Amino acid sequence: MATPTNLPAAFTVGQVLTSADMNLLRGAPRILQVVNATTTTAVTSTSGTFLFSDLQATMTCQSNTSKVLILTSQVCFATTGAEFNMRLVAGATTLQTDNGVVFSSAGSIYGNNSFLFLHSPASTSAIIYKTDFARAGSAGTVAVQLSATKSSMILLEISA
Repeated sequence: MATPTNLPAAFTVGQVLTSADMNLLRGAPRILQVVNATTTTAVTSTSGTFLFSDLQATMTCQSNTSKVLILTSQVCFATTGAEFNMRLVAGATTLQTDNGVVFSSAGSIYGNNSFLFLHSPASTSAIIYKTDFARAGSAGTVAVQLSATKSSMILLEISA
């Protein structure tokens, strides 16, 4: 990341920035682009094998020094005794895994799984970010976006 700078306390509307002000702003990290994706497609599983959840977004960074901040919010469902395994994937690389997320020990229930992850892809090639899920435990059914509930993913490219 860039070296932190001491930015002016406040700018006012219509203020003309001096070259010194502009130089201070150049060192500050910035959001270069935002990608948003949503899905309402229901996916159900009774397997312990990871399955694509239908939530994905693609980011092509402008610089190989950029970082990608990944934010997800995914509506999940589990029947009695079932647990969730969720993972966040970039291309073929697992970035983060939430194992054995338990929503309920008695009765079916909806829950929410979210990821907040800062990725350093070191690439200007397109990268597909997605979430996968699987059932943990030996019984029950797990699902995402059941009853057309909306799940979302936001990708923010942040300058270095």
